[in-house]
Amino acid sequence: MTTTIAITGKGGTGKTAVATLLIRHVVRTGRVLLAVDADPDTNLPEALGETADRTVGDVREVLMGDLPPDIDKMRLLESRIYEILIENVGYDLLVMGRPDGAGCYCYANNLLRGIMDRITKNYDLVIIDTAAGMEHLSRKIIRDPDHLLVVTDGSRKGLTTAERIRDLVAELDLGFKKMHIILNKVTPENKESLMMQASELGFKIAGTIPFDAKLADYDLHGTPLIDLPDDSSAVIEVERICELLEI
Repeated sequence: MTTTIAITGKGGTGKTAVATLLIRHVVRTGRVLLAVDADPDTNLPEALGETADRTVGDVREVLMGDLPPDIDKMRLLESRIYEILIENVGYDLLVMGRPDGAGCYCYANNLLRGIMDRITKNYDLVIIDTAAGMEHLSRKIIRDPDHLLVVTDGSRKGLTTAERIRDLVAELDLGFKKMHIILNKVTPENKESLMMQASELGFKIAGTIPFDAKLADYDLHGTPLIDLPDDSSAVIEVERICELLEI
């Protein structure tokens, strides 16, 4: 059975960093992993030290163009997606790219949904770095999610976004089996207050990731976050979160 984990949150809260450290953990366990960057802002490849020249969005545009009437679009789409899949030691990476453009993409998305169903079954885990709007999840291109991890920082806006995401999940009936909040960039001064506010809002707290100077330095200089050392405080806490959630 494939376990699907989606990470979301307000921009700037560090969700891509959390996704990267989850990937770092899973790679070291030896399981077969598919990492999906479903954020139109596309930051996951850089955090993993990868370069993504083509995206699923580009492939979908091909389907919307002029094609011979007798072409098998399902087979074409599947072959193109495997072409843009970035293979690395321990994981594969798929970048979804920009949201749909003008016109109706319903047919293309239905094809893509079927392809993704087949692709994800080849992996033990699928980790999705998604935007707060969760467009790809709301279209159910990737289905049967298990965990939704909402990342927030020390701001009230981060918690407000977390509330909105929770409401959206319920409204769209996305069927997450478990939903947790991760408090990121936590300091000794704001930890207690953040935990109290999150609890008052009814969130299950998976963990509190402290502000990590090493992570901030890697991010500033464009060093892949997946290369953070074992003694990084963020790495240590994400390892604990993985143990708690049995990831």
